[in-house]
Amino acid sequence: MIKITDLEKIYRTEEVETLALNKMCLEIHENEFVAIMGPSGCGKSTLLNILGMLDEPSAGSFLFNGVEISKLNERKRSDLRKSNIGFVFQSFNLIDELTVFENVELPLIYNNVKASDRKQLVGNALEQVQMMHRRNHFPSQLSGGQQQRTAVARAVVNSPKLILADEPTGNLDSQNGSEVMEMLIQLNEKGTTIVMVTHSVHDSRYAHRIVHMLDGKTVTENFLKELVYLAPNS
Repeated sequence: MIKITDLEKIYRTEEVETLALNKMCLEIHENEFVAIMGPSGCGKSTLLNILGMLDEPSAGSFLFNGVEISKLNERKRSDLRKSNIGFVFQSFNLIDELTVFENVELPLIYNNVKASDRKQLVGNALEQVQMMHRRNHFPSQLSGGQQQRTAVARAVVNSPKLILADEPTGNLDSQNGSEVMEMLIQLNEKGTTIVMVTHSVHDSRYAHRIVHMLDGKTVTENFLKELVYLAPNS
C-alpha cells in the first residue's frame, strides 16, 4: 500500500535548517498494523503528516497504492486523502459546536455523500463504537473515552483503506485506552490498514510490526505477529 524511499523533510527558517526526516525508507502492506515509536523529535509525527498527505516531503519518493504522491497537485492529493484515509488524534479534534452525529457526518459531507445515505453510514459507524445512544450529545458532555470513540467513528465512517492514529490513547486512562486499542484491532481484522504513532510500549504490542525511529530514519523493526492477507471483500 505504501512505499517511501529516501524520504526527506527539511524545515527552514531564516536562521535554522532542521532535518526532520533523513532519507527514510519504509514499506507498509495492505491489512498491516504498524506501530511507529521513537523519542520526541525523531520525526514520527512528520512522517504521519506526510503519509496522511497533510504535508509534502522535501525530497524522495512516496508511493500510495502505486501512485507517486509528489506528482499530484493539492486538489488530487486532497481527493485521494478524503477517499482513502481516516485520522485519529490524541486530542480527539472534535468540533465543540457539533453533536456526536454531526461530527461523524463531516467526512461524508466533504465527500458529497447524499443526505439519505449519510444517516445510515453515520448510524453504522456509531453502532460500531457503541456511541449511538450519545448521537445528540456535544463533545463537552462526553468523557475522554467517549470522545475518542466518536473520533474513531468519524475516522471509519468513509470505510477508509488506511487509518493514521497519532497517540490515540495518550489522553485516556488505561481502561478507555484498552477499549480504543481493541476497536483498532477489530478494524484491522476487517481489512483496514493501520499506522499508529505511540510512546506506549503496551499499545505497540497490538501491532504486527514495530518500527523504531531515531534522527529521522528507521533504526530497527520488530515483527510481532504474522500478517494475514485478506481477500477483497472478505
